[in-house]
Amino acid sequence: MPSLKDLRNRIGSVKQTQKITSAMKLVAASKLRRAQEQAEASRPFAERMSDMLANLGASVADVEGAPPLLAGTGRDQVHLMVVATADRGLCGGFNASIVRGARMRIRELRGAGKEVKILCIGRKGRDMLRREFGTLIVDTIEGVGRRRLEYAEAAAIGERLERMYEAGEFDVCTIAFNRFRSAITQILTLQQLIPVEPAEVERDVAEARAVYEFEPDEQTILAELLPRNLAVQIYRALVENAASEQGARMTAMDNATRNAGEMIERLTLFYNRTRQAQITRELIEIVSGAEAL
Repeated sequence: MPSLKDLRNRIGSVKQTQKITSAMKLVAASKLRRAQEQAEASRPFAERMSDMLANLGASVADVEGAPPLLAGTGRDQVHLMVVATADRGLCGGFNASIVRGARMRIRELRGAGKEVKILCIGRKGRDMLRREFGTLIVDTIEGVGRRRLEYAEAAAIGERLERMYEAGEFDVCTIAFNRFRSAITQILTLQQLIPVEPAEVERDVAEARAVYEFEPDEQTILAELLPRNLAVQIYRALVENAASEQGARMTAMDNATRNAGEMIERLTLFYNRTRQAQITRELIEIVSGAEAL
């Protein structure tokens, strides 16, 4: 049975933990508002560009000389999985859900005889995947959006993926991230980045596909548009991830603060009962000693 001093120390320790989790909740709530605004602002442009290029990809998929970023290499053997997680923990199941989805996809691809490579954005994804897939991890990018996520960071990652693709290091690239819905709900998303995934169009409405006219010419425009689309989609995934991380952290710290409060109540009650029992036992000993005299 713990002593009264041990119980007082335990209560004091839990109170200090409660102060920390409460402060982290407030910080996450403050960051969440900005991250949510950033994520919501990025969606319209990214979605419209993705739809346009998906439609264009469906139109030129079989055209000879189409850009590889749009039409692909014609192979489907080497897959690069970009796993976007956080550098820090204490955010509930945010990192675990992304890694779980990526792990299932990797196992599925390897079961089909495909070669898989992993590029981790965020330290947590690397730490959780390297036990099972350590030999597949080609690199880890840390510190993305440490203060505030900038488009230049996503563009740099996009340029790196483009160089790897041009060097023939992979045929298909997919990014795994959490799309923000609310502070308590994040949606696991696996989005194909390279090549652009063509739009699904039924045969009987194939004629409804949009027709694009290029000015000055197709090669010049697509040479500028396709790398920019890659950077835009990566930027959108990262800002969605940032908002999801802060929402998950705020929820997790709120739960931790309430759990600490409940633990303090239980420990205080146990402390009072133990103290009362000790006082009662001392009184009984005094009375018994007096009667013995």
